[in-house]
Amino acid sequence: MATAKNNPNLNYNPDRLVSAAPVEDDSSFELKLRPQRLNEFIGQAKVKENLAVAIEAARSRGEAMDHVLLYGPPGLGKTTLANIIANELGVHFQPTAAPLLQIKGDLTAIITNMQDKQVLFIDEIHRLQPVLEELLYSALEDYKLDIIIGQGPSARTHTLEVKPFTFVGATTRAGLVSAPLRSRFGIVLRLEFYTPEDLRVIVERSAEILGVEVDDAGAIEIASRSRGTPRIANRLLRRVRDYAQVRGAGKIDLPTAQAALQMLEVDKYGFDEVDRRLLRDAIGVRLFWHYAESKAKFVVLERVLERSFGEGYEANTATHRDY
Repeated sequence: MATAKNNPNLNYNPDRLVSAAPVEDDSSFELKLRPQRLNEFIGQAKVKENLAVAIEAARSRGEAMDHVLLYGPPGLGKTTLANIIANELGVHFQPTAAPLLQIKGDLTAIITNMQDKQVLFIDEIHRLQPVLEELLYSALEDYKLDIIIGQGPSARTHTLEVKPFTFVGATTRAGLVSAPLRSRFGIVLRLEFYTPEDLRVIVERSAEILGVEVDDAGAIEIASRSRGTPRIANRLLRRVRDYAQVRGAGKIDLPTAQAALQMLEVDKYGFDEVDRRLLRDAIGVRLFWHYAESKAKFVVLERVLERSFGEGYEANTATHRDY
């Protein structure tokens, strides 16, 4: 039986419209649409409450905030929250990603050049190399950086003092973060998928920033097909905006949103054609195994009955075996 994985007709494109993974087209728009303050951030009430307390406590003490680990599915606002933490603390924000850090010198240069109490954000922290993790431990705990100068018998360890800072790590795969690194985070927060109502507010806010008019019904229609993910909601909004300007009256209402999303082949569940093919293949495989399992159970039951009731049962049921 053909499955979605081995079917060459299925196109596994990471840039799919309903994919939560970031693409190049998102970057310039996300910078404009991202909230800059905690009170502007929509949804994630528990996360915001925890961060609000930690930020206020750090400001009142005049200290660097405790290190923060944000984890959850892509597109939910981990990078946005890291930037908001820096804005609320009134400090510099230094973003980077773990795959970009290849050697000790890369991480050493970033840490030694940090300003007092600034926020260092590393995305995809689960992909940080083990040797860089070990270098990071002393910096996170004691604000010291141990570096080795030279090689062989003449090598010596030199300790550099670094300014207190707040480290914010983000990951979509928390289980891959090593236990020693995870234990260095004082605040660990999980981001959940958004409710349709929260996404409606996000769509309306983004539409206002983009300068396009959208009514409640149109915003709800886009929000309901966004898989609980703001990144997808904003992406769909931009495509529906294009449709409204070219084939509509420039306003996003319910009929316009439905027509645009139908053209984009995004159904009411937020599935595109690739998702629907995957579901059809999965259901087909499931039905096949269910039939095979049922057939096997019937054969076993028949053999038991034959042994229990003898040839009389076999003669009476001979005409009913093939079904």
